Amino acid sequence: MSSSDTVPATGLSTGLSLRAVGAGLLAALVGYASSVAVVIHGLTAVGASTEQVVSGLVLVGFAMGVTAMGLSLHRRKPISIAWTTPGMALLAATGAVEGGFAAAVGAFVVTGVLIVLAGLWSPLGRWIAAIPKPLANGMLAGILLKLCLAPFLAVSQAPGVALLVLATWAVVGRVARLYAVPAAVAVALGAMALDSSGGLAGGAALSGALWPGVTFVQPVFTWEAMVGIALPLFVVTMASQNIPGLAVLATYNYAPPTRPIFLATGAASALTALGGAPTVNLAAITAALCASPDADPNPARRWQAAFVSGIGYILFAGLAGVTAVMVTRSPPILIEAVAGLALVGAFGSALMGAVQVEANRTAALVTLLVTASGLSFAGVGSAFWGLLLGGAVHLLHWRPAALQPAK
Repeated sequence: MSSSDTVPATGLSTGLSLRAVGAGLLAALVGYASSVAVVIHGLTAVGASTEQVVSGLVLVGFAMGVTAMGLSLHRRKPISIAWTTPGMALLAATGAVEGGFAAAVGAFVVTGVLIVLAGLWSPLGRWIAAIPKPLANGMLAGILLKLCLAPFLAVSQAPGVALLVLATWAVVGRVARLYAVPAAVAVALGAMALDSSGGLAGGAALSGALWPGVTFVQPVFTWEAMVGIALPLFVVTMASQNIPGLAVLATYNYAPPTRPIFLATGAASALTALGGAPTVNLAAITAALCASPDADPNPARRWQAAFVSGIGYILFAGLAGVTAVMVTRSPPILIEAVAGLALVGAFGSALMGAVQVEANRTAALVTLLVTASGLSFAGVGSAFWGLLLGGAVHLLHWRPAALQPAK
């Protein structure tokens, strides 16, 4: 029996842990504030209107909240759920596809179904895990590169606000790294709110956003969206969110079965996609906030942190209208700058994972460069072609271990 299943002699696993409650609220705050701009930017890039962005934020908040509460309560383990931040960066890099946002929604639905299939049919999950990690990391780094450059490109277009956001991120990161991005987001949102082009001066729009609604989107299923969005989104979600999320849980001696997790998150993703919501999956970064001893010294009570984080995400869904109106009415470069700061850490980790092993470095760099190039062919985005061409180079350079030169 793992330590996560053992209740220490001191403390009761059934008792309420105020420390876990605080950790759960912090996880929800950090998870939402750190990447909501990425989600909004990704949805608008594939053609979502402000109303559809609001609808997507409302539903994804409920999807994350309900699945986190249900899974953590049922399994009594700190199973944290988040939206696919790398997947939203993928949408931002891909841009609009034939069929508009309806085609993107069709791709969201298919991605959710593929995650369900990964839970029902274990070979599918193993195939995703079998993608060479340098290639998966190279694809992710290529997706994130453009956004991570945005904070510095913003200095030339909106120097005052961009420099203030960058300074906030750097200074707060020196003192409390966990709060660096939320602090930068708060400064950026404040600037957006005071911007006469779309902030508090747009009183009618902002007051109307206080009551966010849900908009049904009739999905359209196109070849371009399936290959250009659904397939890369599924790979990114599994390789960059679900697998690392399981690894984080394993670090703290939690090993929940993957089938109920994939079934729940995949079904929730497919259902809420009809309202424009992006895919949900296991949390990776914020998972450590709920699973570590900081949440509670007693491993048997840390599930409460994940449960409370789910409540937090549902509460944040009520802010979807205000957040979406302020962000979508602000200069796009400022939105990209905030999103890029939220992804710097993920880009660094992906880049390190891509080039660390010299034998796989060339294939990984090909994957990264093709993905970052924005190449589009036959209506299919660069992420797919990057993985395909990088995989071809990997196979070309691959040699059995027996034929490797002696060191």
